[in-house]
Amino acid sequence: MATFISVPLKKSSEVDLVKPLSKFINVAYQASDEQGEYIRAVEELNKLRKSAVGRPLDKHESSLEVLLRYYDQLCAVEPKFPFSENQLCLTFTWKDAFDKGSLFGGSVKLAEPLSNLVCYLFHLLLRILLGYEKTCIASEQNLDNDEGLKTAAKYYQLASGAFGHIKDTVLSALNREPTMDISPETMGTLSTIMLAQAQEVIFLKAASDKMKDAVIAKLANQAADFYGDAFKQCQYKDNLPKYFYFQEVLPVLAAKHCIMQANAELHQSALAKQKKRFGEEIARLQHAAELVKTVASRYDEYVSVKDLSDRINRALTAAKKDNDFIYNDRVPEIKDLEHIGKAALVKASPITTPLSQKFSDLFEKMVPMAVQQAMTIYNQRKSDFVNRLVGTMREATNLCNGVLASLNLPAALEDLSGDSIPQSIAEKARSIVQQGGLQSIEQLIKDLPELLTRNREILDESLKMLDEEETTDNDLRAKFNQRWNRTPSGDLYKPLRAEGANFRSILDKAVQADQVVKERYNTHCEMIALLCKPENELSAAIPSANPTKTLQGSEVVNMLRSQITKLDEIKKERETLEGEVKAVTFDMSVSFLTALARDGAINEEQLSSTQLEQLYGAYNQRVQASLRTQEELLGQVQTSHQEFSNLKQSNAESNQREEVLKKLASAHDSYVEISNNLREGTKFYNDLTEILLKFQNKCSDIVFARKTERDELLKELQQSIAREPSAPSFNVPAYQSTPAPPAAGPTPAPRSVFQPPAKPPARPPPPTFTPHAASSTPANAAPASTPPNNPPPMAPPTQAQGPPYPSYQGYPGYYQMPMGYNPYAYGQYNMPYMSYQATPGQAGYPGAPPAGQPYPGYPQHPPQQQPYYPQQ
Repeated sequence: MATFISVPLKKSSEVDLVKPLSKFINVAYQASDEQGEYIRAVEELNKLRKSAVGRPLDKHESSLEVLLRYYDQLCAVEPKFPFSENQLCLTFTWKDAFDKGSLFGGSVKLAEPLSNLVCYLFHLLLRILLGYEKTCIASEQNLDNDEGLKTAAKYYQLASGAFGHIKDTVLSALNREPTMDISPETMGTLSTIMLAQAQEVIFLKAASDKMKDAVIAKLANQAADFYGDAFKQCQYKDNLPKYFYFQEVLPVLAAKHCIMQANAELHQSALAKQKKRFGEEIARLQHAAELVKTVASRYDEYVSVKDLSDRINRALTAAKKDNDFIYNDRVPEIKDLEHIGKAALVKASPITTPLSQKFSDLFEKMVPMAVQQAMTIYNQRKSDFVNRLVGTMREATNLCNGVLASLNLPAALEDLSGDSIPQSIAEKARSIVQQGGLQSIEQLIKDLPELLTRNREILDESLKMLDEEETTDNDLRAKFNQRWNRTPSGDLYKPLRAEGANFRSILDKAVQADQVVKERYNTHCEMIALLCKPENELSAAIPSANPTKTLQGSEVVNMLRSQITKLDEIKKERETLEGEVKAVTFDMSVSFLTALARDGAINEEQLSSTQLEQLYGAYNQRVQASLRTQEELLGQVQTSHQEFSNLKQSNAESNQREEVLKKLASAHDSYVEISNNLREGTKFYNDLTEILLKFQNKCSDIVFARKTERDELLKELQQSIAREPSAPSFNVPAYQSTPAPPAAGPTPAPRSVFQPPAKPPARPPPPTFTPHAASSTPANAAPASTPPNNPPPMAPPTQAQGPPYPSYQGYPGYYQMPMGYNPYAYGQYNMPYMSYQATPGQAGYPGAPPAGQPYPGYPQHPPQQQPYYPQQ
């Protein structure tokens, strides 16, 4: 079976997806009926992740299906959640697939939060996981049948596409230096390797199908070219991993390059034989044989080429025999032969979702995040548009009431008797009492400071968390300098701080608005209190005037009443119109989804402006018509009131009564407006509390994520610092360094080197020596069972032997003595030192003593003592 390269599986740490995603759903979809469904979908997503990356996977298609489903689900989820460092932050840690840990333990890791560029980082790592698993599955396929070949070729092309996609598209989204296994160079090399293996599988299929030799040769030559490119990338790029993986892959790539080239030459030789080019046939077979021989001699432990070698040698032998006896064709040089063509039948498969045929979106009902953001902006635009229309109508109504109150209308027309409470004033008094009078306003005013204080405390606490984390980050950055390579907290928190500054500005403006309302209340407090009194007390508080009954039934009075009635009708029409404007609803998500699917982006401003104009254009026209009608009527009322005032009999009492009635009417209008303002203020503070709580949760989440990331980075830095040497490197003196070994030959056994003493040590007298050729033996020699040149056995030494006798040339007494034993007894066998008078030379050694008898004055040798080389 052919040798194929598979990539190890990346491993990830445990990550809880349920808590942060559920928290976001609870906040973002509070009033939604689908909230519970979304939370259940999050739990299913977490289970799917554990199945995909949380446990070892079998090298089978079912395992790949789990990964594909998880990948497709992430592609569907990524646009529906605001994954970013300053919003929904999840940190994933992935270990380097090629690193097996160092002397100090641990592996190279990459810990990154999901980026706001469509979660590219997590998809990047998942695509690597997919590519790795595909290569493992392809390498396990049974290549002896047609189905196995097809499946392997398919997965290798998918893996090549995954690695290429990571290299070309995804790596630019990383916020920091990637680990070596996902560097652009590694990804490009792996993509080429997978493509080469896919081409080899196609070659194997063509060979098994017995296609034409010309086609098979081109397929093999193209595979050799792919393997050659991969080999060059592994060999000449310094920034590829230096781990065990590429140390094993490099010889396989070199062997595969030669094998594929040999196959190409083999099949091309068959084509040459068909064309009766017998010399070319032999030349190509000889080249193929040389290639196979190179593989067998250098890479035999990685690949086996015995079958291919036998096949080539048989063909070469037959070709030479035929050419020598029959054809006698000249064998050309290999460089003079025509180049073999190439046929690339594989290409990197693009990564398109969904990859799984069984995929079903768990968050199908949840709209993408781009649509959610567009909906948020649209709702804000709609709210501003509606508030502007309603505000215009309310402002016009307040203007009308102010003008009528300044003219004491309609009270002046109702008070022609001069001594009773005008009907309009009585109705206004009853309205104030029904609404709670002064107590309701005072309670609302009392509640505002508490609401304001609560909101400020939430905002201050949120910003305090950011300040404390940023201070810690700055301290660590100052401590570790360039090693602290994560995004500075000051840069990361800019959007949050801008949002917090906006909230603080809103609170300051709200405080100013509260102060204006309180001042207005203090201005009209006395008259409002008067309207809250019983009718008899209110009547007694209003001054009486002389009757003006002569004006009753006059044309001016009737005209004024008609004009005031029309103004009342306009105000009631505005109230109805205000309700209709607030009740308008339209689901813009459909339009935004359509635009996103059609254009890939959403032009929210254009779509929202067009839709708001369609929804509220007619209402705006009605409001403008109402304003014009009111302006005309107020002009008529002022003219008629001037005539009415001229006809009335003026005196001090009537003027005083009219002034009081004006204040009462104005007090009622102010009471209504102040009550509305205070209720709106209370609602504003309560709504702002919810918004600020979301802001606080956002700050808390990012601070927690940053703390987790900080702890992980700090741990890695501490381990890195622990691995660093404690002292700077220094040069070893030359006399302390070990001499370099010779260039060739076996490394000799190490010896202890000793400087010779100033004077030679005294030695014991040498024994008499009889040459081996002599046949005479000493008289006291006993029969020996061992050869005479072997010393008798003796007990082994009790301690390590010392250095041998001095053997330095030029030293007095230097002789080439055998190393079988040490003539110096001192220091080795606890024997006393025996001095003697040294002579320049030394006599020969005597023959062996009788068996069992040692040399006189010498200790026994250990049994079967081997030549001894003292160790250093």
